[in-house]
Amino acid sequence: MIDAVCKWIESLGGLEGITRRNEEKARGLYDAIDATDFYRGHAAPDSRSKMNVTFRLPSEELEKQFVKEATARSMDGLKGHRDVGGLRASLYNAFPLEGVHALVEFMREFETKNG
Repeated sequence: MIDAVCKWIESLGGLEGITRRNEEKARGLYDAIDATDFYRGHAAPDSRSKMNVTFRLPSEELEKQFVKEATARSMDGLKGHRDVGGLRASLYNAFPLEGVHALVEFMREFETKNG
């Protein structure tokens, strides 16, 4: 298993490639959050995680609706931490860039309908 993971990392350009890929995924999602007042990031820009992107919507009701509609589109696991609330998108190494694109598209559609 470790051999397979190491070969996969090498196929993406090694650690530098994985780093670039993760930065691109996080930047795409943070750009979508920062482009509007409808979504609000939890963390200050200089303290943001590249792996777990947390954000809020204008109300808890909208957050619940967001999770429900996202899950219906096979975007699971977006509910935030039970103590903090909000939403969390986990962008771990194996999460594809296409998944971020799909989430950002959904976020734009959701804001258009509910903003």
